[in-house]
Amino acid sequence: MSEPTPQRHHAIDYVELTVTDLAEAKRFYTDAFGWQFNDYGPGYAGIRSPHGDSAPEVGGLRLDQEVRVGGPLVLLYSSDLDRSVQAVKDAGGRVTNGPYGFPGGRRFHFTDPSGNELGVWAEQ
Repeated sequence: MSEPTPQRHHAIDYVELTVTDLAEAKRFYTDAFGWQFNDYGPGYAGIRSPHGDSAPEVGGLRLDQEVRVGGPLVLLYSSDLDRSVQAVKDAGGRVTNGPYGFPGGRRFHFTDPSGNELGVWAEQ
C-alpha cells in the first residue's frame, strides 16, 4: 500500500458539502456512489477516502438546516494558519468564522471579493 500524499500549502485539500438532512445525505451518497463515512456527532460526517482506512478523509457532510441552495465548501491546507488568515485579509478577503479548533486541527472560513466562501485548515 502506498503512503498518503502529504498536504501541500494552499492546495485544495478537502471538499465539504452543506446538507439539510445529514442522515438522508449519507443514505443518498452511500446508495449512489458507495461512499463511507466517519461520524463526528449529529452535525458532521467525514467522507472516507476510497484508498483505505489509513488515507485521510477527502471531504465531509456538514448539517445546516438554514441552507437554501446547496454547494461545496472548498478547504485549502495551510502549513501556517495564522499567516494564511493575515494573507486573506491583506488580499481583501473577509474572515467569516474562526480560526477555531476541530477534531483534525484548526481552521477558518473566509469570503473572497466575489462572495465565494472557502475554508483553510491546519493540523494542531
